[in-house]
Amino acid sequence: QVQLVESGGGLVQAGGSLRLSCVASGRTFRNYAMGWFRQAPGNERDFVAAISWSGGRTYYADSVKGRFTISRDNAKNTVYLQMNSLKPEDTALYYCAADKVPRRLVCTAQPGEYDYWGQGTQVTVSS
Repeated sequence: QVQLVESGGGLVQAGGSLRLSCVASGRTFRNYAMGWFRQAPGNERDFVAAISWSGGRTYYADSVKGRFTISRDNAKNTVYLQMNSLKPEDTALYYCAADKVPRRLVCTAQPGEYDYWGQGTQVTVSS
């Protein structure tokens, strides 16, 4: 059974930074792309960022491009999301997810292409 455990969320003022972490277990982590999604109350789950299995390719939502950076450490089975210049509209529950296809050539933003999800970590940005 694959498990994904997020951490690093919290309350931060606008303009501040946070780094989210997601530790994976139960599957060969290095063979799968990983993604971050977020969901604000009353909204659908939105794509934030994705990174290929090798770490060589990344893909971002337009709303976070230039502010957020996704990275991974395959030796630690961990994917990170560095979030800078945070805005109140970034407030949401952030989820990491594992791609269902091993060694996919491109990153995907489609939630249906991810088969394992963490429980989420709350990020709240005050104005």
